[in-house]
Parts: sequence; C-alpha cells; structure tokens
Amino acid sequence: MQLSVATILQDSAARFPDRTALVESDVRTSYRALWQEVLAFAAELRARGVGPGDRVAVMLPNTSDFPRAYYAVLAVGATVVPVHGLLVAEEAAYVLRHSGCTAVVSGGPLRQVAEEAAAAAGIDVLAVRTDREPLLLAEPCRPDDIAAILYTSGTTGRPKGAQLTHFNLVMNAGVCAQDLIGLTPDDVVLGCLPLFHSYGQSCAMNAALRAGSTLVLTPRFTGPGALELLVKEGVTVFMGVPTMYHALTEAAALDPRRPAALRVAVSGGAALPVPLLERFETAFDTVILEGYGLTETSPAATFNQHTTGRRPGTVGHPVWGVEAAVAAPDTDRQTVLLADGEVGEVVLRGHNIFAGYLDDPEATAAAVVDGWFRTGDLGVRDEDGFLSIVDRKKDLIIRGGFNVYPREVEEVLARHPAIAQVSVIGLPDEARGEEICAAVVPRPGTEVTGEAIAAWARERIGKHKYPRIVRLLPELPLGPSGKVLKRELREICA
Repeated sequence: MQLSVATILQDSAARFPDRTALVESDVRTSYRALWQEVLAFAAELRARGVGPGDRVAVMLPNTSDFPRAYYAVLAVGATVVPVHGLLVAEEAAYVLRHSGCTAVVSGGPLRQVAEEAAAAAGIDVLAVRTDREPLLLAEPCRPDDIAAILYTSGTTGRPKGAQLTHFNLVMNAGVCAQDLIGLTPDDVVLGCLPLFHSYGQSCAMNAALRAGSTLVLTPRFTGPGALELLVKEGVTVFMGVPTMYHALTEAAALDPRRPAALRVAVSGGAALPVPLLERFETAFDTVILEGYGLTETSPAATFNQHTTGRRPGTVGHPVWGVEAAVAAPDTDRQTVLLADGEVGEVVLRGHNIFAGYLDDPEATAAAVVDGWFRTGDLGVRDEDGFLSIVDRKKDLIIRGGFNVYPREVEEVLARHPAIAQVSVIGLPDEARGEEICAAVVPRPGTEVTGEAIAAWARERIGKHKYPRIVRLLPELPLGPSGKVLKRELREICA
C-alpha cells in the first residue's frame, strides 16, 4: 500500500488545476503551477542526491516557498523537518544535528540564522529553485513511513523530535478539511499561523490544499494587516490562536470594515477565554470553533463540531477516528481511566498518534502507555462528552500559541554571571495568553537590572522564549524539599 502527504497537492492539482492554490501579496499561484513548481524543486533535490530515507530541514517564513519546499521534500520520498522560525542559530543547529538532516532549505529573513546553524551542523543551505525539468511522478511512500519530524520543547531542556507518519498527516488533513470545517474549493483560508507549527501546517496548509481551497499567506501577522486581508481576499475561514483573536478584535474596534464572506473561525494552540470569544463573534458576526491537540497528535484531537455540538469554554469532542479520555494523572506505568466529572490527565488514542520521539525510546515509552498518549494536560469530561482543559500537569507556558518550557529558559539564564538562582513562570497576559516571567536572585556583589537580563536572554534563546518580565528577588519561595513553590512565586511576581 502506498500513501504520501505529497498526494494531497498532487490530487488537488489534478482535480482543480486552474483554481488558485496560494495567494501571497498580489501573486496568485494555481494548483497546476504549484504542483509543477514542487516537482521542479524535487528534481533539484534529487540532483543533489536527496532521496528516500534522507531528512531535509525547511526554515522559511510564511511565503509560497514554504509549501514548495515542504511538498518537494516529500515528493522525493524524504522526511521534512520544519524548523521553528524564532530559534537562534545554536538552537536551530541542535535540531539539524539531532535530526541528521542532509540540507536545510531557507531564504528571506531566516536565511542568515539558517546559514549559521547549517555551518555548525556541517550541511548545505539550499534556496527554492523551480527552473529544473520537473519530475514526472512523486516518489511512492508507505503509510507508516515518517513524513515529518516536528521538534517540541521537553522538560530536559532539549527539544524532542516528534515523528509523524504519512498516515498521521493525510488522515488529519482529511478530517480537518471534511469533518471539522467542511472546506470546499470555494473556501478561502487565511494562513497566518506559522507553517512550521503543526497547527498551521496540518490544519491550515494541508487541509486547505486537500480540499482545493485557496490559502492566503502572510509572513507577519498583525491585527490591522489580518483584517485587511480578511476583507480584501474574501476570506471564508480564519484560523488562529488566542493572541490573534485579541489583535483582530482590537483592530476591529478601530476599523469599521468587516469580512462579509467569513463563515467560521477556528481557535487552537491555547485556551481561548470565553469573553474574548464573545467579543470576536460579536465584532465579526461569526462563530468560533475551538479545538485541542498537540504536535504528537498531528495535531487535531478534539473539536467543537457541527455534528456533536458546540460549547464555548470546552474543546469539544474527539475528532473522527480518535478517542479521548481522562486518566489518573499519577500512574505512569498504566492508564487508569476516570469517570466523567473527575479531573485527570487527558489521554488520546487513534490514527493521529505519532510514531514516537526520534532516538528517544524512553521518552516514547513514557508518553504512550497502554496504547494511550499521555498529553500532560489536566482535563475533565462532562456528562455530554465535552472535554475541558483545566490546567497543565507540567509547568508548560503557552505564549501566543507557542509552547515554552520553563526549564529550557532557566538553563539559559543560569549561565548569566550575575544570576544566583532563577525560576521561570507564566503570568496571565491579555494579548498573548501568558507572558514569560523570570524570578531572579542576583549573585551577591553584582549589580544587574531586569532590562539587562531580558536583553541578554534575547540574544541566546528564541524570540518566543525569552522573558519579557524579570523580577529581582532576595530569595525564591521554597518548600521543605527545596523545590520552588511556583504557585506562591506567581503571587509574588504578579
């Protein structure tokens, strides 16, 4: 049996050759043209020796070159490794080395970081080229072949490579397009979500192209800019994270224009406050469907669906072919399911569950227990089957839809010569959901300011990770075992 994510684009190019696949600024690319450009760049990759079994990184902004590179890597039978666009060179180099990439495709504002990372990893940087004779056919793949490796932050301070199969991604794109959003070739989807992120990659890009819809790309999101595109391009489906909904709602308060065609909005990446949901729906005269998922679940796992009902404040029901349950959170070696109404760890199983972490069998075994993926999130399911996420089992911070683990930031800050102790927490933030706060105990005899620490950190860690808030404290609140009491620390720093 053969199945490839590249088939998503190949099939739509055959069915809707003259329809617009991508819109980037004033440039419109048809499905026929996009597929030929993908096959042309695939020919370039093959000429450079890239083929089945290889891994190629893609470090590009939200431009048409991203889908060209993404699908070209898959068309030669290789595995694509999207690299987070906000990483600094040292972090990107770790991803390139750990994944064993043979090359990285980059361009635009990310090219310099990609070149530094590639030099450290000893590999080449390639630009997207479409001037070769296109391949006649894409390389066949098996459903269980690894299509993509997406790196997600880990509690060890180093990101883990989540391996997603062709089956995982093709199924998730189909479920998103058909069952959850009901996309058609007449839909126009605003693709402002980062395409290196599983949400933007699978739910926006893959799902839109699977349905033959038009994907409108914007390299940099702003509220006014997104509102302009919603109106100008006749967008029918908007997908975003709570940060984006906040920005759009603020923009709408200053601009009376509204997108007449907008029929539905989709929220994910972090919990959407109900008051914000209500303000957006009132301002734009539409409905928001909130969902839930993780990189390891391809990502869509649960959703407020038309068929099972919508309940604001929840993440709905499991998507087609997936089961969701709540398990006792303190049982690592077995999955003990809890009754409805009890709070526990959210667990998932189905076609969307990843194939494990790259070269990390221990982390994989800890994540998948008795066939259930342990999400690390605490939730509760009501008697009607609606799932609510109530807290996080780990100290994960979600800033603007991006996952940030405190320990990773703490390990960087601990290298600052003026810092004796540091603990990183998330503080509520209306615009970004959470903001990163570093509570710092300075070394005796040193003089340092919070602004200086934030500036130092910004040069050494991704732009989505460094602490915008730094609190200088005489000591950290500690429990009997010496563990930082983060709940008390949040009260101190708020």
